[in-house]
Amino acid sequence: QVQLVESGGGLVQAGGSLRLACVVSGYTFGINYIGWYRQAQGKQRELVATLNSGTPNYADTVKGRFTISRDGAKNTVYLQMNSLKPEDTAVYYCNVRPYGVHYWGQGTQVTVSS
Repeated sequence: QVQLVESGGGLVQAGGSLRLACVVSGYTFGINYIGWYRQAQGKQRELVATLNSGTPNYADTVKGRFTISRDGAKNTVYLQMNSLKPEDTAVYYCNVRPYGVHYWGQGTQVTVSS
Protein backbone atom coordinates (compact mmCIF):
# COMPACT_ATOMS: atom_id res chain seq x y z
CA GLN A 1 0.00 0.00 0.00
CA VAL A 2 1.05 3.54 -0.75
CA GLN A 3 -0.31 6.70 0.83
CA LEU A 4 -0.10 10.15 -0.70
CA VAL A 5 -0.79 13.38 1.16
CA GLU A 6 -0.80 16.69 -0.71
CA SER A 7 -0.45 20.10 0.90
CA GLY A 8 0.42 23.67 0.04
CA GLY A 9 -2.69 24.80 -1.78
CA GLY A 10 -4.45 28.04 -1.07
CA LEU A 11 -5.71 31.32 -2.43
CA VAL A 12 -3.28 33.48 -4.37
CA GLN A 13 -3.54 36.45 -6.70
CA ALA A 14 -2.73 36.13 -10.38
CA GLY A 15 1.01 36.35 -10.91
CA GLY A 16 1.74 34.84 -7.53
CA SER A 17 3.40 31.57 -6.56
CA LEU A 18 2.64 28.46 -4.56
CA ARG A 19 4.60 25.33 -3.80
CA LEU A 20 2.68 22.10 -3.47
CA ALA A 21 4.09 19.10 -1.67
CA CYS A 22 3.15 15.43 -1.90
CA VAL A 23 4.45 13.13 0.83
CA VAL A 24 4.65 9.51 -0.27
CA SER A 25 4.61 6.82 2.42
CA GLY A 26 4.08 3.10 2.73
CA TYR A 27 5.60 0.68 0.25
CA THR A 28 7.55 3.13 -1.90
CA PHE A 29 9.92 0.63 -3.49
CA GLY A 30 9.78 0.74 -7.28
CA ILE A 31 8.17 4.14 -7.59
CA ASN A 32 9.84 5.72 -10.61
CA TYR A 33 6.87 7.68 -11.90
CA ILE A 34 5.25 10.55 -10.03
CA GLY A 35 2.70 12.86 -11.55
CA TRP A 36 0.80 15.98 -10.64
CA TYR A 37 -2.69 16.28 -12.06
CA ARG A 38 -5.43 18.83 -11.61
CA GLN A 39 -9.17 18.95 -11.95
CA ALA A 40 -11.08 22.17 -12.33
CA GLN A 41 -14.74 22.28 -11.42
CA GLY A 42 -16.84 20.74 -14.16
CA LYS A 43 -13.81 19.54 -16.11
CA GLN A 44 -11.89 16.31 -16.50
CA ARG A 45 -8.71 15.63 -14.58
CA GLU A 46 -5.68 16.63 -16.60
CA LEU A 47 -1.97 16.04 -16.47
CA VAL A 48 0.15 18.91 -15.18
CA ALA A 49 3.65 17.51 -14.75
CA THR A 50 5.41 14.20 -14.36
CA LEU A 51 8.75 12.97 -13.12
CA ASN A 52 9.62 9.64 -14.69
CA SER A 53 12.94 8.09 -13.68
CA GLY A 54 14.19 11.58 -12.99
CA THR A 55 13.02 13.11 -16.26
CA PRO A 56 10.46 15.90 -15.95
CA ASN A 57 7.70 16.54 -18.40
CA TYR A 58 5.10 19.30 -18.44
CA ALA A 59 1.79 20.11 -20.01
CA ASP A 60 2.08 22.91 -22.53
CA THR A 61 -0.20 25.08 -20.41
CA VAL A 62 2.27 25.16 -17.52
CA LYS A 63 5.61 24.79 -19.27
CA GLY A 64 8.01 27.50 -18.17
CA ARG A 65 5.93 28.35 -15.10
CA PHE A 66 5.78 25.12 -13.07
CA THR A 67 8.63 22.93 -11.87
CA ILE A 68 8.35 19.39 -10.54
CA SER A 69 11.05 18.08 -8.22
CA ARG A 70 11.64 15.27 -5.77
CA ASP A 71 13.39 15.03 -2.42
CA GLY A 72 14.16 11.34 -2.01
CA ALA A 73 15.32 11.71 1.58
CA LYS A 74 11.93 13.14 2.54
CA ASN A 75 9.87 10.97 0.14
CA THR A 76 8.33 14.20 -1.04
CA VAL A 77 7.51 15.52 -4.49
CA TYR A 78 7.07 19.24 -5.03
CA LEU A 79 5.32 21.33 -7.62
CA GLN A 80 6.60 24.88 -7.70
CA MET A 81 4.03 27.05 -9.42
CA ASN A 82 4.99 30.55 -10.54
CA SER A 83 3.17 33.20 -12.55
CA LEU A 84 -0.13 31.66 -11.61
CA LYS A 85 -3.19 32.41 -13.71
CA PRO A 86 -6.91 32.19 -12.87
CA GLU A 87 -7.14 29.21 -15.24
CA ASP A 88 -4.76 27.31 -12.93
CA THR A 89 -7.55 27.16 -10.36
CA ALA A 90 -8.25 23.50 -9.61
CA VAL A 91 -7.80 20.71 -7.13
CA TYR A 92 -4.29 19.34 -7.55
CA TYR A 93 -3.54 15.66 -7.03
CA CYS A 94 -0.38 13.62 -7.03
CA ASN A 95 -0.27 10.16 -8.50
CA VAL A 96 2.11 7.22 -8.39
CA ARG A 97 1.73 3.88 -10.14
CA PRO A 98 4.19 1.27 -8.88
CA TYR A 99 3.84 -1.95 -10.88
CA GLY A 100 0.82 -0.51 -12.65
CA VAL A 101 -1.28 0.11 -9.54
CA HIS A 102 -2.53 3.70 -9.34
CA TYR A 103 -2.56 5.63 -6.10
CA TRP A 104 -3.96 9.11 -5.60
CA GLY A 105 -3.88 11.61 -2.81
CA GLN A 106 -6.89 13.50 -1.52
CA GLY A 107 -5.95 16.65 -3.42
CA THR A 108 -5.23 20.23 -2.45
CA GLN A 109 -7.24 23.21 -3.66
CA VAL A 110 -5.50 26.00 -5.56
CA THR A 111 -7.48 29.14 -6.25
CA VAL A 112 -6.04 31.98 -8.29
CA SER A 113 -7.91 35.27 -8.20
CA SER A 114 -7.74 37.80 -11.01
